[in-house]
Amino acid sequence: MLVKPKLTRKQQIEKKATELFQQNGYAATSMRDLARFIGIEAASLYSHIKSKEEILQSICFRLAEEFFEAMQSVEEEGLKPDEQIRRAIVAHVQVITDNPSASAVFFSEWRHLSEPFMSDFLAMRDQYEGRIQQILEEGIATEMFKPMDTKFTVLALLSSINWIPSWYQPDGKLGPEDIARNVTNVFIDGLKVR
Repeated sequence: MLVKPKLTRKQQIEKKATELFQQNGYAATSMRDLARFIGIEAASLYSHIKSKEEILQSICFRLAEEFFEAMQSVEEEGLKPDEQIRRAIVAHVQVITDNPSASAVFFSEWRHLSEPFMSDFLAMRDQYEGRIQQILEEGIATEMFKPMDTKFTVLALLSSINWIPSWYQPDGKLGPEDIARNVTNVFIDGLKVR
């Protein structure tokens, strides 16, 4: 049995903050709320973190890196566009379902990042979406996919997937693979040239 490494105090604080941000929203959560939720004094909290935004930055950029790493592993497989987009969707869903609380915060609370973090985050998001767009464009160029507005298609695809944290239940009827299969069946079958 694989034993998970023990979390550092800072990681424990981030985990609890993630739960609280998901529950109450970032803007409605104060450092005092966080300290009370964790069960420590506010002064003790500041010895581990500078601000609640530091936690939000950590959540947003850690998840962004996980999405990029998942996409990178798909790109390295050298698959045809239809299989590559399937695998990209599976990888995206896997990142979301591995940590639904952090994903929920990532998708809804990034708007509270201050500069320069907001610009960095948006640039990463654009780059990630661009990589998915490239897969679609390759599929169009090889006549595997029908002509489409690839930017709109990527936004529609990711919008449908990125709602998963709001309804996903780890012990529910659909596992990550089932969710990804359903999404890919709807989108890929709609994209393919018949």
